[in-house]
This record gives sequence, C-alpha cells and structure tokens, in this order.
Amino acid sequence: MLERRILIDADACPRQALAIAQSLSEEKSWRCLTFASLNHQLQGDNHIVVDAGPQAVDMKLANETRAGDIVVTQDIGLAALVMGKKALPLTPHGLIFDPERIAFHLEERNEKARFRRGGGRTRGPHARTREDDQRFAASLRELMDREISL
Repeated sequence: MLERRILIDADACPRQALAIAQSLSEEKSWRCLTFASLNHQLQGDNHIVVDAGPQAVDMKLANETRAGDIVVTQDIGLAALVMGKKALPLTPHGLIFDPERIAFHLEERNEKARFRRGGGRTRGPHARTREDDQRFAASLRELMDREISL
C-alpha cells in the first residue's frame, strides 16, 4: 500500500494552514511534504527546497505528485496539473477543486490576468480569518477521510 501524503506548495501557504496540515497529517499518520524555493525559511525532515526559478516549486511538486495525494496550493494551474494525476487539490482557504469546475477557475484566472495586463486592478486576497482556518481544516479532513475509504 502506498504511503498517504499531503504535498504543500509552501511558497504561498499561510503558516496557520501549514500548521493545520502538519497537525492533521500527524494525527492520521499521513506524511506531510512541503515544497518551497530557497527564498523561504522552512525547515524539517519533509521539506523539499528547490531553486528560486519561476515555477520551479510548482514543477517539482507536480512531478512528485501521485494518485491519491492531497495537494495544498493556491495555484489553479498546478491544481489542474495534479488533478490530471488523480490527486486531490485544495486551497489553503479550504476550497476543494472539483474536476467539473476547474475549467471555470482557469478561465476566470485568465480573464483577471488579461484585465490586469490592460491596466485594470483586481482585489488581492482578504486577510486570513479563523473561519478560513476552520474551513481549511474541515476540507482537509474531508479529503483525508475520503481517501481512507477508497
């Protein structure tokens, strides 16, 4: 049986979400792997450091992902990539990416990027709240339980 794993794109993962993922992985005997560039000060036995090149973390994480992994990322493109490998992506805010809606999320991302290139401004992420932490923990637990039942 393959080891159950949570892979985290730690370059943009809030510390609270990282702590929640590490705690739940320990509680349920999953392995929690973090991926970050040299520019981030994360340490640990399960931390993978990659160079600071564009998309280096995303590519390393995508290459390491296998079916059944849970991948925590805010990057919609990376979420789509790992879905193709039958992994389960979710955001640090607790949004579980759904195969039926990933095309919508990608299109929305492209439209916002086009708008910004044209001089428009879009809103950034809101300040993290306790509700975000609770939603992330509930979503992660749901995915972990879903995998256990397979």
